[in-house]
Amino acid sequence: MFKRLFAAALVLHTALFVAPAVADEGHSHDAPPSAASGPALPRFAAVSELFELVGVVNGKQLTIYLDRFADNAPVKGASIQLDVGGAAVALEAHGEGEFEGTLAQELKAGLVPVTATVVAGDETDILAGELDVHEEAHADAATTSRWKPMAGWIAAAALAALALAWLGRRGAARRRLGGAA
Repeated sequence: MFKRLFAAALVLHTALFVAPAVADEGHSHDAPPSAASGPALPRFAAVSELFELVGVVNGKQLTIYLDRFADNAPVKGASIQLDVGGAAVALEAHGEGEFEGTLAQELKAGLVPVTATVVAGDETDILAGELDVHEEAHADAATTSRWKPMAGWIAAAALAALALAWLGRRGAARRRLGGAA
């Protein structure tokens, strides 16, 4: 009887006081959780000895950033003739080194060639690049929570407590029966 009560107490002690090692923030060896942001917008870049051009596509809206290669300064007073996938795109200047335009239609998935002719004062350059458009991936929100691993330990502790209570009652009933006989 004492051995069973001791075993049940040991199980209860183990379940309650020897909790699983749960790492705090920054100490986990699991893969880091993904950032809680939407998908990145498609981008392209084209570089020459004179200029750096970066384009960002948001649906049919296109934003172009033009900088000097040497010092990364925005190019003042430039004009750009842009060809995206064989179609010319009219661009309007919106500040130094920033241009906006509208595509005739949204781009389809795949590699899209981009060519830009940049004219800035006496300097003229042709830049070429590729735009890699991916189909939108609808990833399930993979959120991890800490309560799931702990739920198993809590259930084990509850079962151990029930087993201990059952053994205690059973022992008390045997003592009553044994004492009366």
